[in-house]
Amino acid sequence: MIFGNLYYNQTAVLGPDIKKCFQYYKQNDLASIKPGSYEIEGHRIFVNIDEYKTQSEQERFWEGHRKYIDVHVLIKGTERIDTAFKENMRENPYDEQKDMLTLTGETQASVYMLRAGDFLICYPEDIHKTAIHAELQNKVKKCIFKIAID
Repeated sequence: MIFGNLYYNQTAVLGPDIKKCFQYYKQNDLASIKPGSYEIEGHRIFVNIDEYKTQSEQERFWEGHRKYIDVHVLIKGTERIDTAFKENMRENPYDEQKDMLTLTGETQASVYMLRAGDFLICYPEDIHKTAIHAELQNKVKKCIFKIAID
């Protein structure tokens, strides 16, 4: 997991595909784009724009992926994302079509509070539970860049 903010220079040390996602974010007005999936480099790099109300921790679920890296970038609102390591979780059946692995277990790594401009990069071993209230329920708009693992 890598946590940071798009407006600080630490993004310069990240790989070229992640830099490409951040460049796309900065060059496009994603706040005005309707929710949906948008290709950047076909199925290799794309972005999902999503809007929702945050929920309680108990209403959310653990997820992970095998084919893609997730780059969560908050556009509006505040969201808590809990993290855990896959080896400490119990896996449910994997949905290859959706590249979705749900799991059960407890938060063991860190809890991140994301605000506009913050990002969290989750690799396949980084299990995450998203869309949790930071303090109060609020409406969030965010993008999740998906980068294929080559």
